[in-house]
Amino acid sequence: MSAASVVLGLALVVRRGHPVGLTLFMLVWATALGAGLFAVLITLYSLGAYAASKRTVWTLAAAGYASFLVFPGPTIRDDPFLAQAFFGITVMIVPVLLGLYMGARKQLFASLQERAARLEREQHLLTERARGEERTRIAREMHDVVANRVSVMVVHAGALKAIARRDPERAAETAGVIGDMGRQALEELRQVIGVLRQGEEALAQDAPTLTHVRELIGQSGAAGLRVELSVEGRERPMPAAVSRALYRLVQEALTNVHKHAGAADTRIDLRLLPEAVEVEVANDAPPAAPDHRLPSGGNGLVGLRERVTGLGGHFEAGPGEEGGYAVRARLPLPAGP
Repeated sequence: MSAASVVLGLALVVRRGHPVGLTLFMLVWATALGAGLFAVLITLYSLGAYAASKRTVWTLAAAGYASFLVFPGPTIRDDPFLAQAFFGITVMIVPVLLGLYMGARKQLFASLQERAARLEREQHLLTERARGEERTRIAREMHDVVANRVSVMVVHAGALKAIARRDPERAAETAGVIGDMGRQALEELRQVIGVLRQGEEALAQDAPTLTHVRELIGQSGAAGLRVELSVEGRERPMPAAVSRALYRLVQEALTNVHKHAGAADTRIDLRLLPEAVEVEVANDAPPAAPDHRLPSGGNGLVGLRERVTGLGGHFEAGPGEEGGYAVRARLPLPAGP
């Protein structure tokens, strides 16, 4: 009997990995020897806690209960049948129920831990995505403020150098334009830094208007670029995001003309529709290559596309039919008065 108990005890080593096979072995071995009650209790508990199929659990539990009624142990063999049946329920069913409860509890904890880990991963991905979008937005704003303004200032500085001696009055006017552009660049840079410190609302305090667009055109004209503006439709206030996108689009397009086309004639067609704002900036083929040698990062048009599509608009840019270049965009306006 002691040897049988040792065998039953050693068999419990595999109770977590093979609960069904261990239960079959334990029921046959314990029924044949009439011993190992403690090992049977642990086996039935392990069956309920670790078996994958609940149907298998209850089938084996019913089979074990039936075998117990047919072959009761030597200690209760002489007891009444009802006492044997009650004792069998206590021995067979209670450990199984306790095992099922603990197994369901462990599965619940495991699913909660998996859900928490998944939510943490998703939160990490969302955070990284937000950081990437923020870096892109900041880089776009810095490009608009620094690269565009400084590029036009370099063009003005070149013109100032060329006319400084022969036309002092115009040179003084050009120097004043450079100073105004430098102050505007500092003001816009201050607003971008305000965005970094205080949030998106800091940039919306001074939304550009069509007056600011005309100032851009005037600055380019002072640098020797002939720009013709055509406005179709009634001028009216626009949402800050739309007016800012329009301003940046004209600014980037004129800067690209200065960089790549020099003094090529440029046309700006602005259509103020009830449902959208359409703008086209097109320049003719350059008469000669510009001599200022301004660097080009190649990110300006990419930033414009991101800005326009982010507002639900349409953007396209490409060479013109006669050797020039054109930038077109459609910015939808929200419905309402």
